[in-house]
Amino acid sequence: MVSALSPLLPLVDGRSIPQLGLGVYKTTDAESADAVDVALRHGYRLIDTAAMYLNEQGVGAGMRRSGLPREEVFVTTKVWHTDNGYDSTLRSFDESLERLGTDYVDLYMIHWPAPARDRYVDTWRAFETLAADGRARSIGVANFHPKHIERLLAETVTVPAVNQVELHPWLPQAEVRAFDARHGIVTQAWSPLARGHVFDAAHGGEVLAGIGQKHGKTAAQVVIRWHLQLGNAVIPKSVTPSRIVENIDVFDFELDAEDVALIAGLETGERTGVDPDDRN
Repeated sequence: MVSALSPLLPLVDGRSIPQLGLGVYKTTDAESADAVDVALRHGYRLIDTAAMYLNEQGVGAGMRRSGLPREEVFVTTKVWHTDNGYDSTLRSFDESLERLGTDYVDLYMIHWPAPARDRYVDTWRAFETLAADGRARSIGVANFHPKHIERLLAETVTVPAVNQVELHPWLPQAEVRAFDARHGIVTQAWSPLARGHVFDAAHGGEVLAGIGQKHGKTAAQVVIRWHLQLGNAVIPKSVTPSRIVENIDVFDFELDAEDVALIAGLETGERTGVDPDDRN
């Protein structure tokens, strides 16, 4: 797989994942196709979608439109929590492959543990089957607290390759990142720009703007760079071509200790989404 502009992070299963990719949450099939095509033509090699996003067909169309060989694009999709369970997960996976128009995905993820349903362990066993078949090259989880992963480790045999969680300067997830690192799990950030907080003065956006001025970058680029320097994988979402290009233009500067300290001061614990324990 060609990494293009993004570095690759090693995964516990011996594979690797581009550190920076494109997210397509809340985009239509048509928007996703256009955004994916633009992103792949400008050096992105990871596209992150999900069954719940209802745009897997558009993602597949954008991949084909770009002209890149399938093996050069790292594709992630996810099973929605209402399909958690062994047989239902296998059905959902087949449906995702059909919509994407591919015979494998590079990373398949449990979208939410939905602990009250108590099906995520059975879902993980289905994931292990898909990995053994080679149709899911790597398997991971999203929105898992450490206690949820600890249960997987106790009751199954495969360590998740990735844990994708809400993560941004207001919610840096230090405990989750430390737990993941101890187990060789890559932490990947969704909502990495906190759904616009980076530009919001009420949330300290002027701090990020000031850091950006210092480096000749935007507030969004500063936050994406912060993620990269923490060691996170990160999937900023945009359908605007100029911003898609801007978001990957982050490999020519470094945040210094003063910058990092200023960003640390933004932490509030505020979520833009729900707590994983509350998603059922």
